Amino acid sequence: MSLKEKLNEDLKQAMRDKEVVKRDSIRAINTMVKQVEVDERRVLDDAEVIKLIQRGIKQREEAISQYSAAERDDLVQKEQDQVDVFMQYLPKQLSDDELETGMKEIISEVGATSLKDMGKVMGAASKKFAGVADGKRINEMVKKLLG
Repeated sequence: MSLKEKLNEDLKQAMRDKEVVKRDSIRAINTMVKQVEVDERRVLDDAEVIKLIQRGIKQREEAISQYSAAERDDLVQKEQDQVDVFMQYLPKQLSDDELETGMKEIISEVGATSLKDMGKVMGAASKKFAGVADGKRINEMVKKLLG
């Protein structure tokens, strides 16, 4: 079952169970997918849908920080609930130990010795860890290991 099919099945179930947050979150994901598919006249695969979900999470996290600064705790909670639903559709994220081990391998493969080599490491790591670790975590790990 593709990710889009799973989203549609979960949407139907959320509607039956009257789970408003889950229903609205899945609809938001479906809207992002449809927007790209209509604009580009093509069907997205699971990897591309995952990237859209990650983008949606990033947007909501930015909104959370803005709402927190404005002390709008009601809106912070709403956005956080959506992030939690979005996370259910991402592949299992790597633990910090798994990420560190993988990063050490990449650093030795590309021959990186200092932060000047960060670009090479980030390029390889972004491809290897696509979907299982976000860029921010990868970046922090590179700085920790090379810094």
